[in-house]
Amino acid sequence: MRLLHTMLRVGNLQRSIDFYTQVLGMQLLRTTDRPDQKYSLAFVGYGSNPDHAEIELTYNHGVDHYEIGTAFGHIALGVSDVYASCEKIRASGGAITREAGPVKGGNTVIAFVVDPDGYKIELIQRQ
Repeated sequence: MRLLHTMLRVGNLQRSIDFYTQVLGMQLLRTTDRPDQKYSLAFVGYGSNPDHAEIELTYNHGVDHYEIGTAFGHIALGVSDVYASCEKIRASGGAITREAGPVKGGNTVIAFVVDPDGYKIELIQRQ
């Protein structure tokens, strides 16, 4: 088995596509529009399946807001330099909710970003 994608429900598909592509540097991999079923999809990622996991952004027509709930935690992205990534994200209009620095009780450098719908994204420094 392998992880293929994570689905997030979003309130504005283009706004979310812009965030994941322009702020986080992902590629728009493909889209699907299902007007009869009243939903649209966009898949984004740093590469396509099966070599890379993707994020499926799902827009249900007419729904512009979701409650994230208390069960969802975050999506994690590995980056080579968390400090530089935060500066780039900030310059692109992204919101940093936890500045870059070592994780409590450890040495791993992390930061948190929030997407336009409030989903948390952890940046983890990887060499």
